[in-house]
Parts: sequence; C-alpha cells; structure tokens
Amino acid sequence: MTKKRSSTLLGMAFFGPALVLLTIFLFVPMVLTLAFSFTDYFALNPDLTHFVGLENYLKIFKDELFVQSFMNTVCFVLIILPCQGIGALGLALLINKVTHCKKYFKVAFFVPVVMSLAVVSTLWMQIYSPEGILNTLLGNMGIPAQPFIHSARQALPSIAIMSVWQGVGYQMIIFLGGLQAINPGLYEAAEMDHASEWQKFKDITLPELKPLCVFVFITVTIGAFRMIVQPMVMTGGGPSHSTYTMVYNIYETGTVNWEIGLASTMAIVFAIFVMALTVIQSILTRDKEERHVNKKAKRN
Repeated sequence: MTKKRSSTLLGMAFFGPALVLLTIFLFVPMVLTLAFSFTDYFALNPDLTHFVGLENYLKIFKDELFVQSFMNTVCFVLIILPCQGIGALGLALLINKVTHCKKYFKVAFFVPVVMSLAVVSTLWMQIYSPEGILNTLLGNMGIPAQPFIHSARQALPSIAIMSVWQGVGYQMIIFLGGLQAINPGLYEAAEMDHASEWQKFKDITLPELKPLCVFVFITVTIGAFRMIVQPMVMTGGGPSHSTYTMVYNIYETGTVNWEIGLASTMAIVFAIFVMALTVIQSILTRDKEERHVNKKAKRN
C-alpha cells in the first residue's frame, strides 16, 4: 500500500507542474474566451461590460468582412492541402529512390521549415516584386510581368504557393520515414508477380502510408486554417482584403480594435469549425481504411 501511494505521489509530482501550466495557459483562456463571447467586453473600457447573449454570434455572420475572411481561409486550405500533401509524398518518393547525397536533399528541402515565417515571407516579397527573379524569368520566356501579391486575384494563390514551399519539407520527412519503414519483401514479392510501378504504389505504398496520410492531412489542414504571418507581412490582408484570413481578423479585432467580446466570438466559431472538420476528416479516412482492410481480408 505504501509503495502504491508513493508511486502515485511520484506520478503526481511529474504530472502536476504540466497540469498547472496547461490549466493556466490553455484551459483558463479557453473558458474566458467562451465567457467573453457572450459579452460586449471592450478592453479600453472593461467596466462597461454587459452580457449580450448571442448578439455577437449574429453580428459576425452578418459582417461582410468576417464572411470574406472565412472564404479566403477556405480558399487557402483548398490550395495548400492537395499541393502540400501530394508534393510532400512526391518528394519523399523521389528522395527514397536516390542512392547518393540523400542527406543533402533532406536538409535542402527541410531548411525552409525551420526558417522564420516572417523571414520567408520577406524573401518571397522580393521574388514576387515587379523587378524580382520570378518576373525576370517570365520576361526571358516572353511572358508579361505579373502583379502577384499586388493583385487582388493573384495575391491569395501566390501566398498559398509560398506557404506550400515553406512547409512541404516537414511532411516530406514524415512520408520518407514511413517509406523506409515498409517491408522490402512486399516489393520483392510484387516484382516476382511482374507488378508495374503504379501497381506497387497503389497496392503497397499507399495502404502502408495511410495512417501517415491521415496525420499529414489533418496537420496541414489545421496549419492552413491558422495562417496569419504570411498575409500580415506580405500584403497586410490586401489588396481589397483578398488575403484577409480568419485568424488575422480575430487578431485585428482583439488587439487593434480592442473588441475582445467580438474577437472571442470569432475565435469560438473558428475553433468549432476546425474541430468539426477534423472529426469529419478522421471519420472519412477511418471508414476508407476499414473498407480497405475488409477487402484485403476477403481476398486472403
């Protein structure tokens, strides 16, 4: 009994500080955010705070800027998710085939991941500038110079492409680890059956990487929804709010306009949407995996 009690106390000694930190910096802010979302809390005059019920929630859905920031964020996700996921898998497959200088390629593609987003954004501002390297290359090919981040139509996809370039190395390393963990005997057996490269990829590589695909799919989605640094540095949310994201909107509403109640409401709606989307993704991918396992079991 004494040993069991001492083990419990030892466990609490290790777990306790982490729980305290989580409570202070995660759980308490979450509860306060939910509470503030039902008030008209204005940071510069907190004494005049009143309970307004669902008024903030009705207000943001009638706000054209909030709706636009939501649609911009969804567009970012729809561009980044397939490009970054497929790009990372493609790079991992290519590097896995390389026999020489494999470490060099890993480092080269991973370096942008560890760089500051502000630094990367500043670098790409120079690349996208009218006299930048990209427009110079286009001019040499006889293509007119493009406005890129200075155009309301091109700014959003331009920032999305930059974000894919910056983040694809992280997912590439994850996929590369998964590829190297696949049993080589599976490929040898497939070669004995005269399977093509596509058949080996479809029947061996993809099924073995499915758990990693789900992880990458969810993390990339959440990361894309949290986008703020790139549009803040490169365009300031413009031109014409074409790159104004939800997180950027929450940030400006809370720290520039000091409307904490309204910003809290936006944060709650944003969190609910991302969590719901993550759950849906998990269910869909899990169902597909179960169907694949059942088909495989029937074949055997």
